[in-house]
Amino acid sequence: MFFKKNKFQTLIFLLTFFIIPQVSLAYSDKIIASGETVGIKLNTDGILIVGSYEINGHNSLVEAGLKNGDVISKINNNEVHTVEEMVNIITDCNCNNLKISYIRDDKTSKTTLPLYEDKGVLKTGLYVKDSVSGVGTLTFIDPETKYFGVLGHEIADATTGEIIDIESGTIFDSKITGITRSSEGNPGEKNALLYSDKVEGDVFENTNKGIFGEYTSEIDTSKLYKVANIDDIEIGDATILTVLDGVEVGEFSIKITSINETKDKLKNIQFEITDETLLDKTNGIVQGMSGSPIIQNDYIVGAVTHVVVNDPHRGYGILITNMLEEAEN
Repeated sequence: MFFKKNKFQTLIFLLTFFIIPQVSLAYSDKIIASGETVGIKLNTDGILIVGSYEINGHNSLVEAGLKNGDVISKINNNEVHTVEEMVNIITDCNCNNLKISYIRDDKTSKTTLPLYEDKGVLKTGLYVKDSVSGVGTLTFIDPETKYFGVLGHEIADATTGEIIDIESGTIFDSKITGITRSSEGNPGEKNALLYSDKVEGDVFENTNKGIFGEYTSEIDTSKLYKVANIDDIEIGDATILTVLDGVEVGEFSIKITSINETKDKLKNIQFEITDETLLDKTNGIVQGMSGSPIIQNDYIVGAVTHVVVNDPHRGYGILITNMLEEAEN
């Protein structure tokens, strides 16, 4: 009797084992390659310290042992997420110092931040912010999952160079109003109007491979591009999709000069701009072009991420598969 029962259980186990599906990536074989310029707003996970100033010879940042790039998470044992919350606590506390919890290198510490009076007002002597905004290019939308990717690289704090930890964010409509041309040693930029009330998607991640989230607006699936693996990409002619004026996406020629599966999965594609119209307008790659999809043979192969500062006609891109894999994490 025992043998029969054990045999039955073994059969069930074996059947269960063999019907477990193999783990596979969930992104689609064909996706939307956008090239649209979008505004980006990221809300920091806490209040980010970006600088300090002296009040009557005192520097509260130094006295409290804080540094630029530290993130304030609690004040007087109250969780804080916005600068407005910080101001309200200072206004209502009737105190000369604040008990601060802050995060540095993923470790939470505590300190006391002195307040000093300046023209009858108590001040911290800190420059802080709770959000960052910018302009970039929407690389892809997966029509099945609605996941999107922007930039192909992180948004980092200008003071510390560290990736900004975020709580939430949005992408929204933007319109290019002009171009500041690149020159040797000085990358140009897209100048844009931002329409933060016209939200296109919610951001959930800021990583070194891009800004990722869920697209919430309507999508156009009339033109889909096959997702290229590294073996599908060739040295030679390709194009990028980007906006140079208004909201119209244009297609411009480039030449891929090398392809590498780097250990950090960044700067996989080297290329140079060959399109005369683009060069006349921008003199190469400009800020705001990050995320522009790279297209070859009806594949989306990657996205523009970096410019060679001393030669703005040349730049780097990330493989599209590296962005798609990151979007799923």
